[in-house]
Amino acid sequence: MKPQKIIIFGTAAALIALFFFFDLQHFLTLAALKANRQTLLDYSAAHKLIMIAGFMAIYIIQTALSLPGAAILSLAAGAIFGSIMGTLYANIAATIGATLAFLVTRYLLRDVVLNRFGGKLEGMNRELEERGFSYLLFLRLVPLFPFFLINLAAGLTRLPLRTFFFGTMLGIIPGGFVFVNAGASLATIDSLSGIASPRVLGSFALLGLFALIPVLYNKLKKRKETEVQL
Repeated sequence: MKPQKIIIFGTAAALIALFFFFDLQHFLTLAALKANRQTLLDYSAAHKLIMIAGFMAIYIIQTALSLPGAAILSLAAGAIFGSIMGTLYANIAATIGATLAFLVTRYLLRDVVLNRFGGKLEGMNRELEERGFSYLLFLRLVPLFPFFLINLAAGLTRLPLRTFFFGTMLGIIPGGFVFVNAGASLATIDSLSGIASPRVLGSFALLGLFALIPVLYNKLKKRKETEVQL
C-alpha cells in the first residue's frame, strides 16, 4: 500500500476509533439534542459564522467516515438554523462528505472496499455504470440502501464525479428537508421513527420512480429494437 493510502486510511481509522472510544455518539441522540438546544441557539446567536462552519465540518466528517448520527445532525440543522437555511447547510455538508467518501474509495481504498463489500455492491455497481444519473437519483430518493454504501458503490464505478456530486445534491433534498423541517419543531418529536412515516417513505418511492422513467424508457426502446431486428 502506498504511503498516502496508509496515511489516509490510518487517519480515518483513528478518527473512527476516537469517536467510539470517547462515546461521542452519546451526543448524537434525540435526548441530547433536546437537552442542549437552547445552549446551541445561544451560541449560534453570539457566533453565527463559527456555528455554521463548525456544524458543517462535523456533518462532513460524519458523512465521509460513515459514522452514525446523520439523522440527528439534520434535526439539529433545523433546530438551530431553521427549515430553509438548515436544509441548505445540511445538504451542502452531506454532499461534500459523500463526495469525499466517493473519491477516497475510487482512488485510495478500492481494493479494501471490494474485499469488504464487493458482493453486496455488484448489482448496484452494474446499474450505476449503465444508468448513471437517473439510477443514482433513484437510490438517493428511495432509502433502499444505506447512504454510505451508495457512496462506496459509486466510487467503484466509472461514474463521473460531476454526475455523482449533482445527483447526490439533488437526490437528498427531499429526505433532508423532512428531517430538518422536523428539527425546526423539535419539541414535538418523540422518536426518529415517527419522522420517516410510511406516507413519507411512500412519497420518496414515487419520486424515485419518476427518476427511473428515462431508464425504463431506454430499456423498452432497446427491447423493441431487438424484437424488430429478430
